[in-house]
Amino acid sequence: MKPLFIAFEGLDGSGLSTQAGTLRNYLLDKGVNVILTKEETDGLIGGLIKSCLKKEWKTDPMTVQMLFVADRNHHLKTTIEPALEEGKTVITDRYVLSTLAFGGMDLDVEFLKTLNSKFRAPDYTFVIDVDPGLCVDRIRRGRFSVELFEEKSKLEKIRANYKKLAAFFPNTHFIEGSRDRMEVFEDIKKVLGV
Repeated sequence: MKPLFIAFEGLDGSGLSTQAGTLRNYLLDKGVNVILTKEETDGLIGGLIKSCLKKEWKTDPMTVQMLFVADRNHHLKTTIEPALEEGKTVITDRYVLSTLAFGGMDLDVEFLKTLNSKFRAPDYTFVIDVDPGLCVDRIRRGRFSVELFEEKSKLEKIRANYKKLAAFFPNTHFIEGSRDRMEVFEDIKKVLGV
């Protein structure tokens, strides 16, 4: 299998992290050299974003999106591109579509597209599509706090944004994510042919 760049996208609580991790483990078991990474990253810029999402400090939507773009650029240069050059498959838990779908609630999506226009397109993008009400239920069952975007009304807008962005990257696949996680994963495997 040639090295691939695979992005997982979706609402908070949709199961995209579960699916990204399941694919990583499956490919490792098949002998594929693969890494799993995540945006926002664990670096300095990613830390600023995380603290903003947890409502530990407040800023305007433009500043948040500029931080995401800076974090992504650093992520590409230090993690994604080097791994691909070494022949590794890279799976990222969130990428550009998250910026457009979430950021598009407060800012012009065309402007956000321009900010992200120079970034590498994934070979495959999987949007794990789940009803926002189910996402909120999963979030509440899974942890004690709710982050900036984790309200049903906001998630409904973000889901609509994802659907409008279906053609932004070639090879974007919407996978119905309310089913058993292994049923969801079977659909992902079929798309990838693995």
